[in-house]
Amino acid sequence: MAVRSDPPPSTLERLLDRDRLLTAASLAVLVVLAWSYLGAMAARMERGDLRLVGMADMSAMRGMVMPPQPWTAATFVLMTLMWWVMMIGMMVPSAAPMVLLFGELQRRRLPDERPALRVALFVAGYLAIWAVFSGFATSAQWALTSTGHLSSMEFQATRRFGAVLVALAGLYQLAPLQNVCLRHCRSPAEFISSHWRGGSAGAWRMGVEHGAFCVGCCWLLMALLFFAGVMNLLWIAALGAFVLLEKLMPRGEWLARASGVLLVGLGAYLFATSGTTT
Repeated sequence: MAVRSDPPPSTLERLLDRDRLLTAASLAVLVVLAWSYLGAMAARMERGDLRLVGMADMSAMRGMVMPPQPWTAATFVLMTLMWWVMMIGMMVPSAAPMVLLFGELQRRRLPDERPALRVALFVAGYLAIWAVFSGFATSAQWALTSTGHLSSMEFQATRRFGAVLVALAGLYQLAPLQNVCLRHCRSPAEFISSHWRGGSAGAWRMGVEHGAFCVGCCWLLMALLFFAGVMNLLWIAALGAFVLLEKLMPRGEWLARASGVLLVGLGAYLFATSGTTT
């Protein structure tokens, strides 16, 4: 009796496998570069070779705190870039399933064309939204440093204001808007079926829309970096890992709700124990 063998993969299937691998590798390289940049910045700050915009400096010779570095247009741009790189390192891993599915559908719909340009435009649109968010985060950092709610030594919120941030992040995790945005982020197939647009401009717009949903479900979690310290790599990694689990694990919406309850409780405890600290 002859053994029936499976038919060899078609040309389209081979192209899908190759393009999927190339897309995944490109996203991985992007994340590695982002984390390498953040690690290098953190190492330079620890050695005292780098001082972030608006951060005060401790003079070893004089034994006193020097005035914070002033904010200018150029330094605002550099700080926005730092935030953007942080967002790339934190958010691209959780967006990878969406990008991979988008690329596969592009290849199936356009078997005679290379989908690389449209995948790149989708990712660019997604990252553009996080660049806008980074500008707002930098503006908030500038304002909070100026008003004394954020320490000029290490960009960490004062205890009482940090408690408020934690509680607000928890409340938002329980809010209907967060749940709506998270649902779009958790279901790539549903997002693509309801937001599909053809052409290169459509790919860019889909990336922008997906990025908007991601910002919508995560923006107050990102504000927790003010609570822990803007360049605290452990917190950056922890928040990135949480977002990944929230979006990819089964019943991740329940993880979001549980985290909301925990954050509200933690915020209330921190505020109650802050005493007269402002």
